[in-house]
Amino acid sequence: MTEIVLMSDPKIAAIPVVDCGELLVDVRERELFPVDARRRDDSGAFAHLRAGVLTRLVKARALLPGGVRLLFVEGYRPPALQREYFERYAGELRASNPGWDAERIRNAASRYVSPPEIAPHSAGAAVDLTLVDADGHELDMGTRVNASPEESDGACYTAAPGISLRARANRRLFGDALKAAGLVNYPTEWWHWSYGDRYWALTTGADHAIYGPRELDV
Repeated sequence: MTEIVLMSDPKIAAIPVVDCGELLVDVRERELFPVDARRRDDSGAFAHLRAGVLTRLVKARALLPGGVRLLFVEGYRPPALQREYFERYAGELRASNPGWDAERIRNAASRYVSPPEIAPHSAGAAVDLTLVDADGHELDMGTRVNASPEESDGACYTAAPGISLRARANRRLFGDALKAAGLVNYPTEWWHWSYGDRYWALTTGADHAIYGPRELDV
């Protein structure tokens, strides 16, 4: 695998944000994709995305072969929830690795949960997805959605070498459609794709992000 720039890298935080003010929209109202319930919250925040991200998902959907669909798992994540996820996972790593210093804990945690201050999910810019067949059964992607590096022994990394040929082909089909629609992947999580955030700006060479963290009124 090529070198991966983690979300904790200072070059990510250094990218400026010029928020375009685009609205967060509820993907359930459009009935464009099946929406999974595993990350559902009482407010419905999980089902929101910036309108520009949703537009690109619609383009990706059209590029998939018949009988294969995108399954929407999670989009927007309130900043407080992102902070809770990050601190919980960092705490687990700290308990398992008492010799690690704070920087190493932060870097290791960012493989799986973005630091709260730059998190694409809290900008409504990121979406967690997988593929399903016509009957709604998830395709083999090598790991479950949201499998940690520890749980999956690194198979959650998009380019992980140890997955089956079928899972590799499914990841390629998935990734080709999303890339063609303008989204970028976080290489430690095959299911995580984004547009308009700082990581997208780094990956594409844009001089600023167009979506920054925000609160959602629901």
